[in-house]
Amino acid sequence: MNLKICSNCVMDTTDSNIFFDENGVCDHCNLFYKEILPVWKNGENRRSELDYIITKIKESSQDKDFDCIMGVSGGIDSSYLLYVMVTEFKLRPLVFHVDAGWNSQVAVNNIEQLVDGLGLDLFTEVINWEEIKDLQLSFFRSGVPHIDVPQDHAFFATMYKFASQNRVKYILTGGNYSTECVRNPIEWMYYQSDSVQLKDIHVKFGEIPLNNYPMTNILWHKIYLPYVKGLKLIRPLDYVPYNKKKAMNLLVEKFGYQKYPQKHFESRFTQFYESYWLPKRFGYDTRKVQYSSLILTGQMTRDEALELLSKPAYNPDTIHQDFEYVANKLDISVNKLQDFMDSPKRSYKDYKSQDLIYKMGARVLKFLKIERGGKR
Repeated sequence: MNLKICSNCVMDTTDSNIFFDENGVCDHCNLFYKEILPVWKNGENRRSELDYIITKIKESSQDKDFDCIMGVSGGIDSSYLLYVMVTEFKLRPLVFHVDAGWNSQVAVNNIEQLVDGLGLDLFTEVINWEEIKDLQLSFFRSGVPHIDVPQDHAFFATMYKFASQNRVKYILTGGNYSTECVRNPIEWMYYQSDSVQLKDIHVKFGEIPLNNYPMTNILWHKIYLPYVKGLKLIRPLDYVPYNKKKAMNLLVEKFGYQKYPQKHFESRFTQFYESYWLPKRFGYDTRKVQYSSLILTGQMTRDEALELLSKPAYNPDTIHQDFEYVANKLDISVNKLQDFMDSPKRSYKDYKSQDLIYKMGARVLKFLKIERGGKR
């Protein structure tokens, strides 16, 4: 495939909606420089904004056992955020973890070391395995790229549901511009919160009812919870200088944190999905998004990114074991998993969705300057 690559980052025409200016710079970069950087400012000189938010959080929780909810996956962003919020800002978070059955042992160890080291308690919600397994197999059968939706949807739905039931006013997330200013194109990773599409795929391809699987929808968590219930989602890492390498070194030094080969690899399923399923079946390499974010924020050079991208996202020495692990976990044969790899390709457009609602909502929030983010 003859791909055109951005002259500034490493995004290319595997994003079918990419546009380049007269200098060969892509719209991901131009949007960052025009709309994100002037407001974000690399997290510099925004400490007073964060101090104000932290004060509001503490005021809202004076009669409660904890100040806020913090979801922790074992990944670098959420782990570093937890450390900073507890040690520097003296927050009392409820550390919330959702177990969808795919935690790597490294992730389990990292969470345990961090929580114990900070003297915190961990609240873990375990998703019904038979139901999420059936839903994941439904997505495999559907032929779409975004087979990680069942896991991600459960993460968000469970945390929002807990916050609503316990009248929590603040959820703190490790989402940030420093490592995520470039976003995955919509054709690579469709919206994980679209319950209409999730249900449609399961109705067509599922085999058991989803009696306990947690559900959310865009109207509930984007409209009802924030504007009726007063629940606020905060991204503190956008208010402080955040350097991924420095954060990693700190966590390694203080907690014996173990590194992952790639972002999001704390989940065994996500590791298979992003390193093998997406690039081998569809040609979508999420490292291009991750590295482009680091290039734009000065944490990686373009040449370094291109060198890394010259090698496969998966480990050739272990991919056969990884493939077998996923098949066994899903109670299917390796040949059946390979059949899914070879089956006709579909996209989110082939199933019912709330795509129009998402697009309209994004335009409104952008116009009102409530949310800023890279293009999808």
